[in-house]
Amino acid sequence: MAPERIPNALSIAGSDPSGGAGVQADLKAFSALGAYGMCALTALTAQNTTGVRGVSGVDPAFLRDQIDAVFDDVRVDAVKIGMVGSAASVQVVAECLERHRPGVVIVDPVMVAKSGDRLIDDAAVAALRDRLLPLASLVTPNLPETAVLLGEEDVPATVEAMEAAGMRLLGIGARAALVKGGHLAGDAVTDMLCEPTGARAYGSERVPTRNTHGTGCTLSSAIAALAPASATMADAVDAGRRYLVMTLRAADRLSVGHGHGPVHHFADLWANDPAQRWLGAERPLQSTD
Repeated sequence: MAPERIPNALSIAGSDPSGGAGVQADLKAFSALGAYGMCALTALTAQNTTGVRGVSGVDPAFLRDQIDAVFDDVRVDAVKIGMVGSAASVQVVAECLERHRPGVVIVDPVMVAKSGDRLIDDAAVAALRDRLLPLASLVTPNLPETAVLLGEEDVPATVEAMEAAGMRLLGIGARAALVKGGHLAGDAVTDMLCEPTGARAYGSERVPTRNTHGTGCTLSSAIAALAPASATMADAVDAGRRYLVMTLRAADRLSVGHGHGPVHHFADLWANDPAQRWLGAERPLQSTD
């Protein structure tokens, strides 16, 4: 019997040194869901759970080198794109996707950090809309990002408006759109998946925690990790949302920072105290010290 093929997933995004968002969150989600994670950095950030102190973009030519280095050597089953930062970098990413043609592309249009800090300029927004949306298997904007992508002032304020906005995203080039409703008030959270065949709502109870840093990164990367083995994008979205809810419910078990802390990507895998498993394990190999 042939061994099960482990999917390879590439994150193209910025770095979060505090570990809760960006490529760090993506790699954690990939690993937790059984995918081999890789990354190409678009930017370095100086940030923590309380806010962003600075952003330094990676030279677009070097971004291209990173992406090509991965594709030239490794089978890439899925790509997740997060913060890109500049129009020039968006152009590079789009050109690489057109050249290498990965089967799954999830675009999370990261524009604003949880703290409210802006992470992307207007020219990059326009390039993302015009160049990346048509290449995406799925785009996953929150409500403010949805309005920005559509060039509209009014942010969707109801589930019905979310569905209508998602369909308009299809009209400007997206193949599928998951409009995330976490900004709406209430004890429940509804996300709306819009595809050419119709729309589907996903609902879940709102998890009472302030530790929500990196939720968008985590959901989009979870979908990317799961999509290669999913029969439909709707199945990958459903499973990715259930994983995110699990990480949120366990977020308060972590003690990271003084602001919006991260979700717990490995909550189910760490349930049996893996440190003690290894510290208490028999040692058949002799130390080389």
